[in-house]
Amino acid sequence: MKRKLATLSAIVLLVSLAAACGPRAVGGAKEIKSAAVGGLSVTIANDEGVLRHGEAEFDLTFKDSSGKTVDVGSAALNFYMPAMGAMPAMSNAATLKTTSSPGVYRGKAKIDMPGEWQAQVAYEGPAGKGAGSFPVTAQ
Repeated sequence: MKRKLATLSAIVLLVSLAAACGPRAVGGAKEIKSAAVGGLSVTIANDEGVLRHGEAEFDLTFKDSSGKTVDVGSAALNFYMPAMGAMPAMSNAATLKTTSSPGVYRGKAKIDMPGEWQAQVAYEGPAGKGAGSFPVTAQ
């Protein structure tokens, strides 16, 4: 009986350590990309840790320099790919909804194709006003 309890305890410990390793966003989602925007850290994350083309769902999280989530009020996210050769520029606005955690938004967007996109982020509210962009790859 003691051996079974020790084995079970070891398994629980190993699973807990494995879950704690690796980049994570709020709510256990895996980080896709994080960047500084307007003095805050902005993270795009989902359960897979990969942004896929097509219908994509993700969390968008805003944090201050201490790592605490920050209520930014109104937030917007757009995925932009510049024109390349005969292909025109593409722009896909995300739909963001607030969650029960201030500074964490649940997002949906249609990503037209795989490749490198610019995540264009803007916010305005209690944390001030900020805007910026950073590259993110869709698979």
